[in-house]
Amino acid sequence: MSLALLTDLYQLTMAYGYWKLGRTERSAVFHLFFRQPPFNGGYAVAAGLGPVIEFLDSFAFDDSDIEYLATLTGNDDKPLFESEFLSYLRDLRLSCDVDAMPEGTVAFGQEPLLRVRGPILQCQLLETALLNVINFQTLIATKASRIVAAAQGDAVLEFGLRRAQGIDGGLSASRAAFIGGCAATSNVLAGKKYGIPVKGTHAHSWVMSFDSEKDAFASFAAVLPNNCVFLVDTYDTLEGVQRAVDVGRRLRSQGLEMVGIRLDSGDLAYLSIEARKILDDAGFPEAVIVASNDLDERIVESLKAQGAKVAVWGVGTRLATAYDQPALGGVYKLGAMMDETGKWQPKIKLSEQVIKTSIPGTLQVRRFETSTGFAGDIIYDESLGPDDRNTLVGLRDDTRRKCMPSDTEWTDLLQPVMRQGQIVIPPEKLTVSRARAERQLEKLHPSIRHQLNPHESPVGLDIRLHELRARLTREAREVTT
Repeated sequence: MSLALLTDLYQLTMAYGYWKLGRTERSAVFHLFFRQPPFNGGYAVAAGLGPVIEFLDSFAFDDSDIEYLATLTGNDDKPLFESEFLSYLRDLRLSCDVDAMPEGTVAFGQEPLLRVRGPILQCQLLETALLNVINFQTLIATKASRIVAAAQGDAVLEFGLRRAQGIDGGLSASRAAFIGGCAATSNVLAGKKYGIPVKGTHAHSWVMSFDSEKDAFASFAAVLPNNCVFLVDTYDTLEGVQRAVDVGRRLRSQGLEMVGIRLDSGDLAYLSIEARKILDDAGFPEAVIVASNDLDERIVESLKAQGAKVAVWGVGTRLATAYDQPALGGVYKLGAMMDETGKWQPKIKLSEQVIKTSIPGTLQVRRFETSTGFAGDIIYDESLGPDDRNTLVGLRDDTRRKCMPSDTEWTDLLQPVMRQGQIVIPPEKLTVSRARAERQLEKLHPSIRHQLNPHESPVGLDIRLHELRARLTREAREVTT
């Protein structure tokens, strides 16, 4: 199925304008980035590159796309696009260069997660789909990482499919949550498609379908003796725990073990503490307690502080929908265009809000690292090259500066994905992305990982890029006055 029409109409109207004016091959550079980390946090976890690679690799307008576009009309009821333009789209094949941060990379505000360089018409046609994929999956991967951090080493399971925003939203959420650190998902299709471990046992309806809770547990144990996590809160939670123990003893007599119990309502701190006592006193110290019920990082953190005896956290709605911030707010901005002489000309967008003034140029992010972790990131313009002084100039306050010692190790974060329209790296395994996220989060200073009021990671402009941005800002303001 073609996804070329997964775009906003204005991308196509601009593409038509470029074609009509003979500007289709004018080279341009666009950057995809977010301005501030989500959830009032200190970082984001980049995700979504795998699906982006698949989208780029198959990008083409098929006959049905062209037929549909031919039906669109303007306000005069005449065709919106000329047939010659539609023929051009039918034959179009990408010739762009794409660079991106690998999935699982920790990123900060204003840093490009992805860079597209090539004919401006092609760059424009890719904008909406790239934002759609990267925005959502980065948001969910970040949310998952926050919940995993709150769980302090306990396993976190993603249970959000039934509340997710549609089929694709459910699959994308499961995928991104795994990158962000979740141990497994309840989403079986995601398990098949992405190789994510799947977990799940039974619902309240199973218990309600039997004459008694004990019969329900016994029957489930008879059917699936190797997957017994009993949901104990259908009627009376602590009585349910005792009935689970009774069935657990019967399993043990058969040489099998009850995995544990699940709590899905009530005072989870109190109930988990009391349930732990029942399980331990009955000789089931290894039986785990799973908790669910509209959990997020703040609730998990609170329950941990209350001494809850939960070993596994099932997190659904508030993870899969990013309940407290439903969008990342990533944008896609023009950074430079090539003029008639073949020279790159940086472009800048001004705003009354400093944070919305764009960064001009062909951008790259250089991350400096010491033995204790990340020291800071410098955004530089590849056309200018990074300044040897390694001076980081604050993004919102240019009086704030930091110099990196010349012997500090560094890595450029944007890596080649596509060259001249050809994919140069395949999508990596999710386990690789997940491991990268785990490693990089460990390298963040603890103050940046705080759930509330985190410190800002040192991120700024290379001094050459800062001076370019300041000059272009002055020139642009002079033109408008």
